[in-house]
Amino acid sequence: MKNFLSVHDVADINALVKKALAYKASPFSEKALGQNKRIGCLFLNPSMRTRLSTQIAAQNLGMEAIVFNIGSEGWALEFEDGAIMNGTTVEHVKDAAPIMGNYFDILAIRTFPSLKDREEDYSEKYIRQFVKYAGIPVVSLESATLHPLQSLTDVITIQEAIGNQQSAIGNAKPKIVLTWAPHVKPLPQCVANSFAQWINAWGEADFLITHPEGYDLAEEFTRGATITHNQDEALENADFIYVKNWSSYQQYGQILSTDQSWMLTSEKLKLTNNAKVMHCLPVRRNVELSDEILDGTNSIITKEASNRVWAAQAVLSEILQSI
Repeated sequence: MKNFLSVHDVADINALVKKALAYKASPFSEKALGQNKRIGCLFLNPSMRTRLSTQIAAQNLGMEAIVFNIGSEGWALEFEDGAIMNGTTVEHVKDAAPIMGNYFDILAIRTFPSLKDREEDYSEKYIRQFVKYAGIPVVSLESATLHPLQSLTDVITIQEAIGNQQSAIGNAKPKIVLTWAPHVKPLPQCVANSFAQWINAWGEADFLITHPEGYDLAEEFTRGATITHNQDEALENADFIYVKNWSSYQQYGQILSTDQSWMLTSEKLKLTNNAKVMHCLPVRRNVELSDEILDGTNSIITKEASNRVWAAQAVLSEILQSI
């Protein structure tokens, strides 16, 4: 694996999941793999689980992890070609990225969309310029449009849960539902895009996406899924429910609905096949998800978040073996 920016960088999803679960069973089994190697974790926006899990994963492999918060600890970066830098930006990515490439063996970067200019956000120019100029493998810790480490984690968690409840699903493909949920602020489409992309590429589920009108995601990520605006219909006999808010893609970055009836509750859970409930966290309690769901036995959200370590460790291992 050269870089890890999306599902397209993965040759075999099931093999990567298997590797992650092997690390979960034996975290330090390849402690020497990353010996004398460094990973630089650059954050252009805040993080908790992504930051901590990546550091732990790197250390489990014997790597040294160095975290740098660009917004609060470094110079403001410029990304425009031909920019006349007489404003607030101090250093161009063309100058910063090659230095990072000399300091580290792997560069992991977290960026965030503006939610103002769809064309710019969906060009992924920030993370792609680090790939272009750093000269070393780059791992996405979330970008303007995708969150591949989260999505790998999600597939790991689903696979693990299927193994633990095979009798409930039988030999049929599990029914997985991605459902929109209300939120108090506009959020990017990254997690929803990425989850759809990975579940479609995995190809081992009956996959539905449900959301209010006006919240259709970009077709490049959802192609292959069934899409409906009827949440109750989507939830019927579901085995897994992935809850996530996102702002409008068509009316970019806007909140078109705050309809609280889209919040998942125990009453709605009765429509399902005793579905396991997932969310990437952080979650707005009693806005996106009710307390009764989050604190109930159907929630596998804590397990999901804990699996972030093993997803990151599997990815870093694949990259280390190729450099």
